[in-house]
Amino acid sequence: MIEALQQFPALAVATALVFGLLVGSFLNVVIHRLPKMMEAEWEAQAAELRGDEAVAAPRYNLFVPRSRCPSCGHQLGALENIPLLSWLLLRGRCKACGTAIPIRYPLVELAAGLLAALAIWQFGASWAGLGAVLLSFALLALTFIDFDTQLLPDSITLPLLWLGLLFNLWGVFAPLSEAVIGAMAGYLSLWSIYWLFRLVTGKEGMGYGDFKLLAALGAWFGWTALPAIVLLASIVGSVVGIALISFARHRREVPIPFGPYLAGAGLLALYFGGPLTAFIGLA
Repeated sequence: MIEALQQFPALAVATALVFGLLVGSFLNVVIHRLPKMMEAEWEAQAAELRGDEAVAAPRYNLFVPRSRCPSCGHQLGALENIPLLSWLLLRGRCKACGTAIPIRYPLVELAAGLLAALAIWQFGASWAGLGAVLLSFALLALTFIDFDTQLLPDSITLPLLWLGLLFNLWGVFAPLSEAVIGAMAGYLSLWSIYWLFRLVTGKEGMGYGDFKLLAALGAWFGWTALPAIVLLASIVGSVVGIALISFARHRREVPIPFGPYLAGAGLLALYFGGPLTAFIGLA
């Protein structure tokens, strides 16, 4: 199968597109449910510390219960779960009650499909292509989770870090030594900025999830990519933040998540890492 995909690049790209659409459907579940699962876990831990009696809760994870319409509770059938196509056939509305289905769901599926196809088009049906696909899926999920909840779950960022080091055991994206230094430097750089900002202002400027995400990106691309990633994320984040405050009446005291901009910069580093590091004089 791998040999066939390597011999026919167009087939490999098409396969990646379909696979990405399918995974995108699952990523919508992850984006919606994982924060709720984390919140339930925190509440259970708090209750245990208070000495409250444990209350049995309905089973809730990434697979149970089956997806339902949040408005009427209609359980989605197999034909209503076909990525992208179902939303188009249903004209963006629930089959049972007619409530509008947010366009974000098909957009996430489409983004996952296009990112997977782009990864295989760029790197081919190879270990680098597989790594690029997995990284893209993780960054896509983290982006929307952070937008929604201002959380970057450890259950995604930490495996992403170890996965980057695993790929770079063979130098797929960066030499192992640079990847290890990148993981350490990625975490410690934002950690230092966090504490400096907190000492000066008495406020928290970012969350620990941002440290872990940058550490993961350092593990994937090596320490030389970190300045470009931080610079790009900071510039885009600043522009978006100023625009939100100026035009969308976003209150200054309401924090703006930084994770999506780190994720976007990570994707740029995946495809343009060499030129970016050269641009800022590190290569």
